[in-house]
This record gives sequence, C-alpha cells and structure tokens, in this order.
Amino acid sequence: MIVNNLPALIVVVPLFGTYLTLMLGVKHRKSSSKIALVSTGLLVVFTGFLAAMVAKNGEVFYHFGGWNPPWGIEFVIDRISAFFLLIVSSIGFLIVVFGSGTLESEVKPKIIHYYYALFLVLIASLIAISASNDIFNIYVFLEISSVAAAALVAVQGNKLSIEASVKYLILSTLGSGAFLFAIANIYMVTGHLNLSFIASKLPEAFSLYPLNVLASLGLVLVGLTIKAALYPLHVWLPDAHGSAPTTSSAILSGLVVKVYIIVFIKIIFRVLPPEYLNKVPLEFSLLLMSTLGIFIGSILAMRQKDIKKMLAYSTVAQVGYIFLGIGLLTYNGLIGSLLHILNHAIMKSMLFLSAGIIIKLTGRRRVDSLNGIGRVYPLPMIAFSLGALSMVGIPPLNGFVSKWYLGLGALDGGQVFYVIVLLVSSFLNGLYYLPIVIRAFFGPDSGIQKPESLSVGVSLSLIILSVSTVFFGFFSSIPLEYLAPAVSALFGL
Repeated sequence: MIVNNLPALIVVVPLFGTYLTLMLGVKHRKSSSKIALVSTGLLVVFTGFLAAMVAKNGEVFYHFGGWNPPWGIEFVIDRISAFFLLIVSSIGFLIVVFGSGTLESEVKPKIIHYYYALFLVLIASLIAISASNDIFNIYVFLEISSVAAAALVAVQGNKLSIEASVKYLILSTLGSGAFLFAIANIYMVTGHLNLSFIASKLPEAFSLYPLNVLASLGLVLVGLTIKAALYPLHVWLPDAHGSAPTTSSAILSGLVVKVYIIVFIKIIFRVLPPEYLNKVPLEFSLLLMSTLGIFIGSILAMRQKDIKKMLAYSTVAQVGYIFLGIGLLTYNGLIGSLLHILNHAIMKSMLFLSAGIIIKLTGRRRVDSLNGIGRVYPLPMIAFSLGALSMVGIPPLNGFVSKWYLGLGALDGGQVFYVIVLLVSSFLNGLYYLPIVIRAFFGPDSGIQKPESLSVGVSLSLIILSVSTVFFGFFSSIPLEYLAPAVSALFGL
C-alpha cells in the first residue's frame, strides 16, 4: 500500500507537516523544527526508496484519483526526476538540521512556525514540479513555489528583505506569465496538457503551426530562465539571496533555481523531438546566455564586498554552467549539467550555511573582514573552503567532475571555445574565492577573544555537506551510473 502510493506520499508528507506546524506551532514553538525535521527525514527515506525502485523496475507512473491521462493528473518519475527528488529531500533535511540551531537568531520566535510551514510548502512544490507529467500542474506548483520562496525571503520583515521579495515576485510573475502563455499556445495546437501526449502530437503541430510552436518554445525559454536566474534574466537573484535568512538563501540557491532547469530539460529533451532541436535557435540562445552568465556573474561576484552577495552572484555563474551543458546538446554535456545540479546543490548550500553561521557568530559580512576567522571557527571555515575549492574546480572535489564532463560535452560537439570558457571562468572563480580562504587561515588575528560554540545541528550539517563534497568527487561513478541510462535514452543512444 505505502510502496504503491510513494509518488503521492512524497508530496503529502511535507504538506501534512505544514498542517501540523501551523496547528501545534502557535503554542509549542519548538515543535515546529521537530515536525520539519521528521517530515524532511521521511522524505529522504521515501525518495531514496523511490530512486531504488526506478533503478530496478524503470519509470514509476502514478495516476491521481484513478483517472488515466490525458484527463487525470499524472506523476512520472524517471531516473532524472528521482535523482532530483533525492537531492531536494536530502538538502532540505540538512538545511532543517542546520536551522534548528540558528533560525531563532534570524527569525522572530513568534513567527518561526510560519517559517517552517512555508519551508515545507516549498519542498512539497519542488517535489510536485519534479514528478508531474502535466504541464499545467507544473505551472500551478511553480506559482506555489514562487509565493513560498518570496515569503521566505521577506520573513525577517526589514526593508531590504521586503524589497528583495517584492522584486522577486514581480519578475517571477513575468516568468510565470510567459510560461502560462506557452501552455495556452501548446494546448491550442496539440489539444493536450500531458507532456507525453504533447510529445506525440508535436510533430504534426510543428508541420501545421510552426510559428505557434516556435513562439511556445521561446516563451518557455524566457519564463523558465527568469525563474532559474539565467543571465540577463537574473536581476532578482542577488538581492533575494543576499538579504534572506541563511536557510532561505541555502534553499533558494541550492534547490529552487534548479527545479526550473529540471522542467526545462523535461520539455526540451522529452517533449521536443530530437530532429526538431536543430530547427529552432535553442542551441545558440542557450550557449550565448550561459556564456555571458558565466563571465558576468563571476565578474560581478569579484566586485562584491558582502559575502552573501558574492555567493549570490556566483550562483548566476553556476546556473550558466548548467545551461551551457544543456545548450551543447551532447550526451556528456547533459551529464555534466545534471552532475552540476547535484554538486552545486551541495557546494552552494554549504557555502551559504557556513557563511551564515560566520556572520551570526562574528557579525562580519565583508569579505575583507574575515582575516583569521578560520583559526577561531575552523569547522565553518573548512566547510566554506571545501565549497570554494570545489566551485573553482579543484580535483578531486565534486565541482571538478561536473566541469570535466561539461568540457567533454563541448569537445563531443567540436566546440573547443567552450572548453576555454570553462578554464577561464574557473580562474575567475579562484580570484574571488581563494583570497577569502587564504586570509581566513593565514591572515592577521581576527581579534575575537571568546569564540562561541557551534550547535550540534550546525556542526552535523556542515560535516555531512563537507564529506559529500569529497565523496562525490571520488565516487562520481554513483550518480553517473544512475543517470547514464536516462540520458542515453534522451539522445537515442
């Protein structure tokens, strides 16, 4: 019974956790974090089991209410979806573990149960987006995720966070509008909202209504790249990530921007027939936007004085890497993108969490004020350093592996220029990450006389993320072997 309903349970569990948080959190504030911890912990178990089921038996199909498609809502969980679901649940769980020791210093205690409720709603929506095979259902949960994410940015209630939240909502609404127009256009020419049925009707629609199909693809590109913060549609991201609470920054950068990329991959590779990929200017658009994003995001990160703003602009560059792999339209390119979704989720969550605890303990946000911090607070700074070195692409850390496959993808397509892009951008990454690491451990004394101790939750989450950065560098074959059959199928190999 439970096994057969796992696709539904992975959405129901966080939503039920939201209900319990709102009901019990008013009188028992400390129960909120425990409910969130249990909910996300169960998700790790369920999504792990689901990923194993997919590996053993193939795609998992779930029809809500017993209604078969195209009339009913359908979840289809393949290897790529299961891969991302496990990332969402695992990173979400570690963020909750971290927040159990720090969140009350950033969010007013009287509203902390609302924070956890919004967090669980966001997790549920990310899961539903990843699993859904219905494009309108995807849109509905995209909207829910946007509202929840904006609320998590604004929760502190100060001027900067509210302004950032409003900016995010405005631009997210533009992206949603573009995506909704695309859905309407697709429905008009195919008569379907289910992705599998759209895929079967699209060749005929393309021959009859080529301009409508091209317009729909353009709207999908604009809508999802706004939400994923691909340059030049990234302008909401730095303020939102920079002014949000630490745990909000971690989930926004580590997970939220990635789910829109998963949707993009679904539509481009599962819905659009392979022979039509070269008939639309998709490759040129993605490669241009991603290359500009990689370089301009890195340059803007170098100019930042605030460490969270620096990390936010770094995300713009890293999103560029992921879209670069997609735009290459090669097997290794897409493998590199999917690996970077995993690796960046680990690295950037760890960077934001370690930076956040350093800010909490020292009150220092400027990148030039962290001299000697590594000798006072070694664990957060070691975690930050591992994340930084991995972002640069230093072997054998996990960031090197995904960049390696992106490079292979470029070579597969005969595009040596993008190998140069990867090398030069890695050098730029080093210019703003490595000085922080060097000053933190080898710079002058920090002047902090009585360092505070770290909570168990903070220490545990940073240790697990640090170990994961090294583990997936040495054992990259684990995600590679899991993803390979799915990516091969997408390319007809």
